[in-house]
Amino acid sequence: MLRQLLDRVSNARTGELLKDLYVEIPEERLRQAAATAEVLGDSVRARMPFAEGVAPVSRAPVELILNATWRPTLVVTGIDGLPAVRDAGNVLVPSIRVKLSFRLPPSADPEKAHEVIRHALTSDAPFNARVEWVLDSHNAGWNAPATAPWLVRAAQEASRNFFDRDAMAMGTGGTIPFMAMLGARFPATQFMVTGVLGPQSNAHGPNEFLHIDYAKRLTGAVAQVLAAHLQAAA
Repeated sequence: MLRQLLDRVSNARTGELLKDLYVEIPEERLRQAAATAEVLGDSVRARMPFAEGVAPVSRAPVELILNATWRPTLVVTGIDGLPAVRDAGNVLVPSIRVKLSFRLPPSADPEKAHEVIRHALTSDAPFNARVEWVLDSHNAGWNAPATAPWLVRAAQEASRNFFDRDAMAMGTGGTIPFMAMLGARFPATQFMVTGVLGPQSNAHGPNEFLHIDYAKRLTGAVAQVLAAHLQAAA
């Protein structure tokens, strides 16, 4: 029965989810993803810890970037009620609990998504089984406003000046609630969200450390963009 329920919300072969969980990807984000994929190339796939011989769902870097940022995904993060393999036998279990984690696109409405998922899983349960859906929590994603021309120019100039490379933009699948709060409070404000996550850095780990040279370059680049903002506002 669990297999049937999961099939309602996720295609096991393609990974596609309920169509109502998808959004139209803004043209600017498509262009940014394509440009970033061109630079990162196969490293988009190679940075993931695949077991030997295991392949990603796509070989196209741009598709992997969009999958991780602008398309919904589902992960089964836990199951209660099934015995450990060493204790398992040919017996029926009276009930099980499954924890599902849905990652939604940045502009998706979490309330509507919740209702779509709840209806799909609880309506007309297979074999008249009892199915209960309990929402743990949900958060809205965040999509920055369209990038102003001055910020595009400033970011490119700063990146070329300090890194000898064009500036690239890419979203992340993890929600930073504070950015959504700022975006709602200041809807017309331009944002440049960045950090020292370059080579030889290990952010948020127990042995967290930063690449000093990279950090210095990034600090200079941010300062140059701030100076350009002052000029644009004058």
